Amino acid sequence: MTLPTTPGTSAGAAAGTAPESAEDRRLYAKIGWRLMPLLLAAYVIAFLDRINVGFARLQMQQTLDFSDAVYGLGAGIFFVGYLLFELPSNLVLQKIGARKTLLRIMVCWGVAAMAIAFVRTPTQFYVLRFLLGAFEAGFTPGVLLYLTYWFPSARRGRMIAIFLIGAIGASTIAGPLSGAIMKFFDGNGGLHGWQWLFLVQGLPAPLLGLLAWWWLDDKPAHAAWLSAAEKARVQQQLDADGASATQAAHGSLADLLRDPKVWALSLAYVFVVAGTYAIAFWTPVLIKSWGVTDLLHIGLYAALPQLFAMVGVVLMARSSDRRRERRWHFAAGSLMAVIGLGVIALSQGQLAASMAGLCLGVVGIASIPPVFFALTSEYLSRATVAAGMALVSSLGNIGGAISPSLTGAITAKAGQAAAMAFVMSLYVLATLIVLAATRRAAPAVTTQTAPVA
Repeated sequence: MTLPTTPGTSAGAAAGTAPESAEDRRLYAKIGWRLMPLLLAAYVIAFLDRINVGFARLQMQQTLDFSDAVYGLGAGIFFVGYLLFELPSNLVLQKIGARKTLLRIMVCWGVAAMAIAFVRTPTQFYVLRFLLGAFEAGFTPGVLLYLTYWFPSARRGRMIAIFLIGAIGASTIAGPLSGAIMKFFDGNGGLHGWQWLFLVQGLPAPLLGLLAWWWLDDKPAHAAWLSAAEKARVQQQLDADGASATQAAHGSLADLLRDPKVWALSLAYVFVVAGTYAIAFWTPVLIKSWGVTDLLHIGLYAALPQLFAMVGVVLMARSSDRRRERRWHFAAGSLMAVIGLGVIALSQGQLAASMAGLCLGVVGIASIPPVFFALTSEYLSRATVAAGMALVSSLGNIGGAISPSLTGAITAKAGQAAAMAFVMSLYVLATLIVLAATRRAAPAVTTQTAPVA
């Protein structure tokens, strides 16, 4: 069978929706249940430790003489550390394995997160926020790389989706959990509620790091809980992925850096992350502008789109895996985001219609990253997948560092509709770049038969 592929279509695309074997379903369910609960829990904690400063600020300003500018710089400097250390961390993981790398990352970020409870000066705050970003930097790209060691491309999208749901879950529980800690722990042990917030939410990271070191295996070949036949089956399918006719021929980091498609994908992800963080930071303000004034009600309304997103992101990733297709699923997610944001802009503050638009928009926004990283992992060669995933992910976070302030400036000058149009344009640009960079190549003749995973 001849199966030409593109960077946006994994090996076996021509197989379409061919049925998978019951044996493979059992095998990958076994692997998934072994790996994913721990990785998902760790990502929830990572995201909480990243964003909890926004909630802690409500009490910190009552005890520390920090201006709004101090908090703004402290929030942004996290991304500087993240950008600088994401690529080196993934290269280290490739050499020493995931268990040791995750142990190092999670213990160090947990200590940094808890240490913020004892800051007294802006400089201490800046240093610890920078270190938190530097230590956490390798976690997300490291797990994305780790999943390529266990799941063939035909199954990778849904696993990435399950992992990235951690950010959605963290966003859903962050407000109620942080508020409860600050309210009920305040004064215990002579500490303020905001100090307990950093201690309570930072402590699970080192504990999960130790658990990851004990529970996980670096690769299927090291897993005593898989039979020899199961290990061979996984390796056979991973090897078949590596035979993709249009996979990048990178043999070194220099080859990776010379590939214009890698830079195009990085730019697309900058726009994706910029749009994601703009909406994440803007959502409470949007809901308040629709006539909701009670803080609890704002929090509940903000959680509703996240619940829809948890379902939508998995369904989109499963569809992408089943059809062995990425680029048009990316476009579908962007289209949902644009339509949803457009509904908000046209609703002129009408609560029901605006919330419907927000739910649709957030589902689209959340469904993009799993498909995008599945596409990227399929394009990169085995020699450069670690560096490539980290490079694309780290550059993408530039968007998160600049978009909230830029969106706020546009809102102040031209109004909410103009800012919404700006965010919509980010997703349109990202889609055009991905479609152009991963357009179908001319069919190549090959005798490689891709397995149906």
